[in-house]
Amino acid sequence: MNSRQLLHFLALLNEGSLSAAATVVHLSQPALSRSIRSLEESLGVPLFDRSERRLRPTVYADSFAERARRIVFEEKEGMRALELMRTGDAGTLSFGMGSSLASALLKPMMLQLLASTPRLKQRSVIDSSDRLMQLLLEEKLDFFVGDIRVAAGLADVAVEPVYQSSFGWYGRIGHPLSKQAAVSIAQVKQFPLIATGYLEESLARRFLELYGLAEPFVDHFAVVVNDVPTVQDLLTSTDAIVSYTDFAMFAGIAAGSIEPIDVVPQLDMKLTLGIVRLKGRTLIPAAERAFAIVRERLVRPAQAI
Repeated sequence: MNSRQLLHFLALLNEGSLSAAATVVHLSQPALSRSIRSLEESLGVPLFDRSERRLRPTVYADSFAERARRIVFEEKEGMRALELMRTGDAGTLSFGMGSSLASALLKPMMLQLLASTPRLKQRSVIDSSDRLMQLLLEEKLDFFVGDIRVAAGLADVAVEPVYQSSFGWYGRIGHPLSKQAAVSIAQVKQFPLIATGYLEESLARRFLELYGLAEPFVDHFAVVVNDVPTVQDLLTSTDAIVSYTDFAMFAGIAAGSIEPIDVVPQLDMKLTLGIVRLKGRTLIPAAERAFAIVRERLVRPAQAI
């Protein structure tokens, strides 16, 4: 048994067909079939049931799969650790973050990393936290910054909570409702409402409960968008109102273009932002510099932006 055979086994398990798995591992179908049979002989058990011209995982395959993934992961991480010892910061750092964070965090982090580690190659992905988690588990990201609830219950994932963000209502400076106290949801709904593109299901349910609104959630909004600069442009150009996190709105508030609206009841929803990464994954030294930037700008967002 060797790691190449384990890779072939996992590819076949993931893809479900010999032809698809052969494409993934860049082998011919006969060569892949021989590799799987050799692994089965080494283990002394059948991994796939070949009846009815289809390959179906056996109970042995299901039992062995997690250990095979761990063996492959540890071998890759061993090689990665040695390479990082050799190259130092002259490697690649792949990271992601949600759109509500990107406008305030991505640019300054990349600028600081460029200045301190000019040989570093940076690769960034902007997406929802659930999608970023999937990319992390696929080892396509070294870490991401986002809603840490997506990591709940995952034993192989390390989480560092950094900032608890609250939700509120916001409009442009001088909005007709901005100077009023105890604004009702009926008053709010007289204006176009903006919702962010990603709102976790439990938060959406709480929003509807607070204001006595019926499902579906999106039907109450004129615009659904997850790009913060676009949200800010819409707010400053119209009488639209948005329900969003405080962190996403800090830049507009600091610039004097956006202000909160006192809607009652107040939104009591919370969202904890933090750093999420795989346990056991060796990171280049520049990753710690990136973490320090994230901590600084999330812990004191109003001062950092």
